[in-house]
This record gives sequence, structure tokens and C-alpha cells, in this order.
Amino acid sequence: MQMTTQGAEEHAMSSTEFSNPVIRWIDYRLPVFTFLHHELHEYPTPRNLNYLWNFGSLAGIVLVIMIGTGIVLAMHYVPTFGGAFNSVEHIMRDVNYGWLIRYLHTTGASMFFAAVYIHIFRGLYYGSYKAPRELLWIMGVVILLLMMATVFFGYTLPWGQMSFWGATVITNLFSAIPIVGDSIVTWLLGGFAVGDATLNRFYALHYLLPFVIVAVVLLHLVALHRFGSNNPDGIDTKGSEDTLPFHPYYTVKDLLGLAVFLIAFGWYAFYEPSALLNPDNSIPANPGVTPAEIVPEWYLLPYYAILKSVPNKLLGVSAMAASILILFVVPWLDPSPVRSARFRPVFKVFFWILVADCLLLVFAGGKPPEGTWLILSRFGAAYYFLHFLVVLPLVGRLEKPLPLPNSISQPVLRPSNGRVEIRDITTGGG
Repeated sequence: MQMTTQGAEEHAMSSTEFSNPVIRWIDYRLPVFTFLHHELHEYPTPRNLNYLWNFGSLAGIVLVIMIGTGIVLAMHYVPTFGGAFNSVEHIMRDVNYGWLIRYLHTTGASMFFAAVYIHIFRGLYYGSYKAPRELLWIMGVVILLLMMATVFFGYTLPWGQMSFWGATVITNLFSAIPIVGDSIVTWLLGGFAVGDATLNRFYALHYLLPFVIVAVVLLHLVALHRFGSNNPDGIDTKGSEDTLPFHPYYTVKDLLGLAVFLIAFGWYAFYEPSALLNPDNSIPANPGVTPAEIVPEWYLLPYYAILKSVPNKLLGVSAMAASILILFVVPWLDPSPVRSARFRPVFKVFFWILVADCLLLVFAGGKPPEGTWLILSRFGAAYYFLHFLVVLPLVGRLEKPLPLPNSISQPVLRPSNGRVEIRDITTGGG
């Protein structure tokens, strides 16, 4: 009788029924299966999401790959001035499949940034930063900052020429900060020059920060599920006619996107791994020989172009920092009540100008800061800030958006009379 009562209590307290008694027993004590069932089967997802919504999950998958390969690489890496470069060579030549693990790790960094950048520009285009998703957007920018710190620390670990001089140049940028700059540089380096202490610090931080990223990603997902996903129309969902369960509809869509993404990932990892790496990093670090041009990887080039475009060191560092920090306040710089660029014809034009401007900064950042490329860098940096500080507020106030549909399903599921109701937010009418 006691066992029967206990079983009844378990059944009553479980919000989801599972046929497997083992799963039911575990879920009663640790409701992880109920949680997964809710997030996959019951989580209402807008029915009109396109493939641009795949890149959030793709970034998460690449993060897992990066952590897994990074743990294996850490088992063989030696963070010393004399041993770092040789340990990387040992991984490539002597460790079983070490070459594959390292190339998955180095290629994964580029793929991670590619997925995140597309994810960010998708958010900008469809207004995913607008209320009530401001904190969701802010945590996304925090993830971007953590990624930049992580790849910088990781970039120094192979201890090639570009690693050594990149560490030297980037850490010395902090010396531009008044009063405390030199103390920050000394703390980062662990002394007065790049050496063993620097490598140990950067190695520890490079290992730690990915787990911090995972923690912020989890908060990012909690904030996402608080109000649900935005959608290409940028309007709130209204009932079951506007939504679908995440599984199987979007899990299948994500798997297709993942398959295509892994083809590109595999191509670079197996056939063109060096295309995403600086060839100077294959030369052991030599403090007595400075490379002709010190450049970061492609995903940091826009910020490097902004840094080089300003002749004053302090102002250049400030502009580079501001180019990232300005993203935190984007939700308050755009006053338009309409989220999606589908219904904002003027905003759409300026959005694509911003995309072209960022691509210009990528190319300019990899060129010497002289001649035409220096002029283009300054032009690109000026427009970047102009877009967020001037264009975005003015367009948001002056633009007349197109009328919005009452629901995301309405343009497809037409009423019986053949008319589609739309609402004009400028007049409040329908």
C-alpha cells in the first residue's frame, strides 16, 4: 500500500508523463527530462523563422567543439618561452590525430566568429535588440567581448612570431590609459616584458574564459525563453496559429543548417587550414626580429582598422573600445517602434551600408596604415560611429514604416473574404 501511494505521488507531482519507468523515476527526483520536453516540445516558436535563426545554435555547437578540442590540446601544451612552440609542433607531428584536433580548434575560432557575426547582424536587421529583449541583446554583446578576450589569449599560445609580437603590441595598448595604464600592462605581462609569466597567465585565462562564455550563454538562453524568439516580421506571436513546437519542426531545420555549416567547417579544417592562419606564426618567436606587418586574425580586423585610423594612441584605443561598447546601447539609440527592417525601407538601406562598411574595415584592417587604405579606414571608422550615433536615431524618428500585419500567419492564412488586415502604427488604425 505504501509503494502504491508513493507511485501515485510520483505520478501526481510529475508535470510530464514518460512511459519509461527509469526516466520517470529520475525525472521525479531531477526534472531534467521535463525541462527538455518543455523546451523542445512545448516551447512555442514563431512559425516564420528563416535559416538565419540557425546561427545561434550553430555558434553553440562550435563552442562545444572548441572546448572539447581545447581540453585535449591543453594536455600536451607547455606554457613556457622555450617549450610553447615546440609543444605545438609535438601536437602536430607526434600526438595521434593531433593535427586534426589543432586544425579543428583553429578553424573553429573563425567559424565561431562567423556564426556570431551573422547572428548579430541578423539581430540588427530584424530588431531583436528592441524591448523587451534588451538584456538578451546585452548578454550577447558580453559574449562577444568574452570571445575576443579568449581568442586574443589563445592567439599568443603557439608562440610564433605573430603570437609574440601580437601579445607585445596589444598589451602595450593599455599603456595609453592615463595613470593606471603602465600598471595594467605590468600585471598582464607578469613583469616588464613578454615571457614565461605572460604565457602562463594567458594560458590560464584562455582555458578559463570558454567556461565563463558557457555560463553567459545559459543566461542568454534564459532571457531568450522569457519572451520567446523574435521573428522576421518583428511582431509578437498571437496564439497557437502563429507558433509551432520547437521539435520536430526547428530541430530538423537546424540539422539541415548544421550539415551545410559542417561542410564549410570541414573544408577549411581538412583542405585549407592555413588559409585562416597567419603564416608568420609558423616561425618561432624571435624578440629581435619584428614582422613587416603585425595583424590579428580576420575576425578582429575591423577593430584593428579603427585603431589604426586614429593617429593618437589614446584616442585610437578609445575608438576601438567604443566600437564594441556602443553595441550595448543600441536598444536605446533606435527609437522606432517597428522591429523588422522588412517594414522599414529607409533603415534597410542604411543597414546594408553598415554591412558594406564593416567589410571595408575588414579589408582595410589587414593592410598597412598608409595611402588609400588609411583613408578608407578613416572613412569606414567615421561611418561606423555615424551609423549608430546619428543615422539610427534620426531614421527611427523620421522614417514612416510600412503597415504591419496583425499576426505573422495572416499574410499566409487569408480570411475568407480574401482581405488581409494590416495595422498602421503611425495612426493607430488597423
